[in-house]
Amino acid sequence: KASSTALSAFADEVGATAPLGAFDPLGLVADGNKAQFDRLRYVELKHGRVAMLAVVGYLTTAAGARLPGYEDAGYGFDALSTMPLNAWLHVAFTVGLLEAAMRDATGEAEFAGDFRNGFI
Repeated sequence: KASSTALSAFADEVGATAPLGAFDPLGLVADGNKAQFDRLRYVELKHGRVAMLAVVGYLTTAAGARLPGYEDAGYGFDALSTMPLNAWLHVAFTVGLLEAAMRDATGEAEFAGDFRNGFI
């Protein structure tokens, strides 16, 4: 009963729907911790966006599109063994750049996971 009471604190959050309300089958926010809820929501949004980009990247390379210099790289899991070191360095640099640029740098975020930075 305590966990359902704690989850009722999140019943008005975006994504809470009847009859489940705030669906938390693992009990990760069973204690009603709002900061933990917001952090998990942020992580879920970010992982969802990364997954969508990964699908687009897979489909693009499966269609035969390659960046200049990487025409011999495979696609999907084959790319893990065929990509040269400089390609991995480009990936690491790009991920680092996006992590630095796409955070709430302006302080305008309305919620956790709001990466608009005043552009919309």
